[in-house]
Amino acid sequence: MKLDRVLLFTELLQDFQKVDRVIHVPGLGERWENDVEHSYSLAMLAWYLVSSEKLPLDADMVLKYGMIHDLVEVYAGDTYIYGTEEHLASKHEREQLAAEKLKQVFPEFDDLHSLIEQYEKREDAESKFIYALDKLQPIIHIYLGGGKTWKDMNVTLAMAIENKTPKIAIDPHVTECYEELLVLLRERQEELFGSITA
Repeated sequence: MKLDRVLLFTELLQDFQKVDRVIHVPGLGERWENDVEHSYSLAMLAWYLVSSEKLPLDADMVLKYGMIHDLVEVYAGDTYIYGTEEHLASKHEREQLAAEKLKQVFPEFDDLHSLIEQYEKREDAESKFIYALDKLQPIIHIYLGGGKTWKDMNVTLAMAIENKTPKIAIDPHVTECYEELLVLLRERQEELFGSITA
């Protein structure tokens, strides 16, 4: 085991923790969630669902996808779903360049690079599950936080539905949970979004 590589990879994880997402951490006021918190929460939620619901998925793959699904953001940054058109349009290219940089900096970590590529292709059930759950999880966090992020960022329920529904539809298990959550969002729309207008 080479200490210099251990230090370098740990530094990468520290940098990953510095990538803020546009979602408040429920109960912590104005503090944004970071990518490490998000990835850990997603992986744990996915593991819980695969285990408790006895889903026909490889739990190890689900956990790995959950941990690495946003790792390219350490170099590419997070892309806010309601950000500028220019920033949204550059997402794919920025993330491809980031994946290449990860390969250059950590050429010895073949498993990581192949998993990132597999996740981006979304050809297996596990990557589709994590992709869909990644779109649902922020809705759950914001719902539990009383809609603070939606109200602060002027996001309406119609905007959330338009953005999330086609992405979540990639996995039937996550879709089922999403549809139940939509009932709650509609019931509490004015409280959570501050407005019932589209």
